[in-house]
Amino acid sequence: MNFRQLPPRDLAIFLQDHPDAILLDVREPWEFALATLEGSTLIPLGQLADRAEEELPNEPGKPIIAYCHHGIRSINACAVLSALGYGELFNLSGGIDRYSMEVGSVPRY
Repeated sequence: MNFRQLPPRDLAIFLQDHPDAILLDVREPWEFALATLEGSTLIPLGQLADRAEEELPNEPGKPIIAYCHHGIRSINACAVLSALGYGELFNLSGGIDRYSMEVGSVPRY
């Protein structure tokens, strides 16, 4: 598996430095409706292998930051994307729950 962990407190700085980065939410639609990071693309983990190549650009140097509720499904998403040949992969460590606790701006559920 080829990905790096990205702590929630570093996300805003990372996005400033990489404005073309893709925020990939791999939770379920009902979770997305409760709390999400602005500008995210929703592809539930169970659909990722089938939808990634059509919906996510695979461009060298274009980072994809996967996240879920606690950071486990998004690790699996990074594995799926790595197997499909995507290269610049990050996991939001602790998921949106940790982001909510450390950064705020999104509700916890």
